[in-house]
Amino acid sequence: MRAWITGALFCTAVLAGAGAAQAEVRVHVTYLRHEAPPRVVLSNLDPVPADLGLAGAQLGRLENATTGRFLNQSFTLDILSIPAQEDILVPARIALARGDILLLDMAASDQTAIADLDPTTLMFNVSDSGDALRGAQCRANILHSALSARMESDALMQVLLSKRWTRLALMAGPRPDDHSLAQLYRDSARKFGLKIVDEVAWTFDTDLRRAANTEVALLTQGLKAHDVLLVADAADDFARYIPFNTWDPRPVAGRAGLSAQGWSPAMEQWGAAQLQARFEDLAGRDMAPRDYAAYAAMRSIGEAVARIQTSDQGRIRDYILSPDFELAAFQGRPLSYRPWDGQMRQPVPVATTRALVASAPLDGFEHARNPLDSLGVDAPETLCTAFKD
Repeated sequence: MRAWITGALFCTAVLAGAGAAQAEVRVHVTYLRHEAPPRVVLSNLDPVPADLGLAGAQLGRLENATTGRFLNQSFTLDILSIPAQEDILVPARIALARGDILLLDMAASDQTAIADLDPTTLMFNVSDSGDALRGAQCRANILHSALSARMESDALMQVLLSKRWTRLALMAGPRPDDHSLAQLYRDSARKFGLKIVDEVAWTFDTDLRRAANTEVALLTQGLKAHDVLLVADAADDFARYIPFNTWDPRPVAGRAGLSAQGWSPAMEQWGAAQLQARFEDLAGRDMAPRDYAAYAAMRSIGEAVARIQTSDQGRIRDYILSPDFELAAFQGRPLSYRPWDGQMRQPVPVATTRALVASAPLDGFEHARNPLDSLGVDAPETLCTAFKD
């Protein structure tokens, strides 16, 4: 279903000082979503919210408006959700013709196609976590407020290493996305000196709601001695059935048990509980990682406009990528953007569903430039060339 949701706030304020009114700065943003077809999974306990991502962008606009009220700045947000079978380039051209900044919630291939329509338009990737859009397929006009899967994997390995859980077993699902996630776990384990001692493939297509206690135990019975079982299940299909059903009593991490994501509702420090409360008042549910990515994108725009007092997209992009940009976003450290691929630097909460275990990077994982750059692809490793001068 095509759904338009429009929120607009026009504020006018007279700045003190020179005595003359400063011209209003108007910033127009479109959240463009290409709806993904539903994936068949074993459990229906966690339905995807209809406003996933959208609610985070709306909260970010509201917070931008609070500051904008005093700086004679206004922020409008149009949200357009397009069914999977329709051409996403049609509404994209409409938004580009209006001169809007775009928040892109869609597959990487759709994002690059839209970015190529107008390389001067500033865009934010709020959904895709893959390497391609940050690497060989990067675009200079796409910044990434969505956490990369490689940053998540690195954060998880830092926590496991800090606990001296260095012998890992790996269970991977049958889908290509599962294989990609499993490779990320292998890469991150190698990066931080952990060892994957054994691997097993998830091949069951039975209803685990009835058979998990027997099937999972049989599958894991032959694994070599390990400290933790990593589960690579990109679609969140079977991972929920692994904890407490393994042959050996071991912690489970990855897509079940202990996980690393861009946001966790279990966070309480650094004002995170207050942000979660505001989000619940707006959306009536917990904030999800995609909501946080959209929120951070909107707040990045608002912070840049507040600092440089312009709606010029080129200048906003340059400032966001500069060393001067910092965003306070309830994660304990200021957020910024990497100038070599446009990825947002952020601490990564590593948590269970009900408690924060750690926030990576942990103490002791240093970096010559910024400790946050110990997570994900560093400048010497990047395949992205679009951001080079």
